[in-house]
Amino acid sequence: MAEPHRTGRAGKGTKAGLRELLRVPGGAPVDLTAYDTRAVRGGPRDKTAGLAATSDLGDHLADLQERLFAASTAGDRRRVLLVLQGMDTSGKGGTIKHVIGYCNPSGCRVRAFKAPTPEERKRHFLWRIEKALPEPGELGIFDRSHYEDVLIARVRELAPREEIERRYDEINRFEQSLADDGTTVIKCFLHISYEEQRRRLLKRLDRPDKHWKFAPSDIDDRALWPAFQEAYAIALERCSTPHAPWYVIPGDRKWYRNWAVGRLLLEHLEALDPRYPKPDFDVAECRERLLAR
Repeated sequence: MAEPHRTGRAGKGTKAGLRELLRVPGGAPVDLTAYDTRAVRGGPRDKTAGLAATSDLGDHLADLQERLFAASTAGDRRRVLLVLQGMDTSGKGGTIKHVIGYCNPSGCRVRAFKAPTPEERKRHFLWRIEKALPEPGELGIFDRSHYEDVLIARVRELAPREEIERRYDEINRFEQSLADDGTTVIKCFLHISYEEQRRRLLKRLDRPDKHWKFAPSDIDDRALWPAFQEAYAIALERCSTPHAPWYVIPGDRKWYRNWAVGRLLLEHLEALDPRYPKPDFDVAECRERLLAR
């Protein structure tokens, strides 16, 4: 791996931008062991700077999100979908709390995908995903996603292998249709190490207020770590496309994870450059009328 490129406080010195630094090229085999889970690629120099840089992103994120929502009132159909995937304890919920928390909840649509319900199992695997997509002007956030159907399903053999193989192409066509309809898809794999997951699981055991997050089966699931890493590598290789690329986020350092996802979201919103709609009324005349009453 290349040496991490470091920048100033807010990350504005990242020459290529995180979209280039963290993007998975796609189409070539992915070796997740080659990705340093403690790297700070393109990021602030340390935790103190990272926390400050993440805070610095907040106002700009909030402004761009409001502009995106406002533009939709004038017919702009664009929207953003942020997909968060990762092993247990990788920080999907923490990322939502610390990054999306800057945004206005009225313009956000957050959905956590658990195990499918009996009704959902009867449907096509994308059915429940389509129901949760953001509307024009919204920022949608998926805590897990349609990728569960090529990750857990592959590792636990919940569907025939031939069916799982077909799903990669279905996912690519589905995401292409989203892009064609004005959805910017940002897919983040929160990449943590085996050792870091142990530390985080131990913390859940050591803190009574975290016991609700722990299940004894979490220990058994660690035996499946190699199989899950392989499943993720295949998904990243086959489903990182120009219209919906994957980004590998080094996740062992929580402060960097939050900054990186926030910065990626900001870069995509800046590229969209949503604008407040122009009024369809005479502002000066309305002001005069209001002052007269």
